[in-house]
Amino acid sequence: MNIAIIPARGGSKRIPRKNIKEFFGKPMIAYSIEAAKASGCFDKIIVSTDDQEIANVALEYGAEVPFIRPSDISDDYATTIDVIQHAILWLENHNVTMNYICCIYATAPFIEISSILKGLELIKNNSLDYAYCATEYSFPIQRAFYLQQDGKVAMFQPEHFNTRSQDLTKAYHDAGQLYWGSYEAYKKGIPFFSKNTMPIILDPSKVQDIDTPLDWKRAELIFKANEN
Repeated sequence: MNIAIIPARGGSKRIPRKNIKEFFGKPMIAYSIEAAKASGCFDKIIVSTDDQEIANVALEYGAEVPFIRPSDISDDYATTIDVIQHAILWLENHNVTMNYICCIYATAPFIEISSILKGLELIKNNSLDYAYCATEYSFPIQRAFYLQQDGKVAMFQPEHFNTRSQDLTKAYHDAGQLYWGSYEAYKKGIPFFSKNTMPIILDPSKVQDIDTPLDWKRAELIFKANEN
């Protein structure tokens, strides 16, 4: 079976209740659930939450909520893989056979069906541990700098100070949307940055972390721009 798991805890602090906060007419988590359903590639779409209100919203939009997540993996220190492994254990205990698992973040309003299907194609055709969305940095990371104790700047890679941008290796970052993984990779807790991983490259206009109120405002602007 192919299983979608959407982690959605209730204790978000910087944007209270962000997983079910209204975003252009529906709860934020609805975008993830609806994309998973529309992809047609999942046998089960499960929301893992510690919060009954989030559970009710998830059920309303057609996801399953077969358990309430324990508090010890619902705090600020719980990792995504912790949450997925908990869901895997529950499914195993209920005789569910798993082939591929896709973790979809609850705050992914720009998620596209094509990305879900592309990730499944990549992981199956290349026998990968993981396939997930990523996008190119908008600036050359080789020219990044940090502040020293005296407040003065120092480059991480000063050897690239005079290197032309077009001669620098392109760099990418995780887009925070979806993470296809083989059952074995998730079960073993193999890190997402395993050498046996391939990305689904997204246009930057389809990517925005939503962790702070400013992030939320940026997401609204991007959403409006994409609609036009």
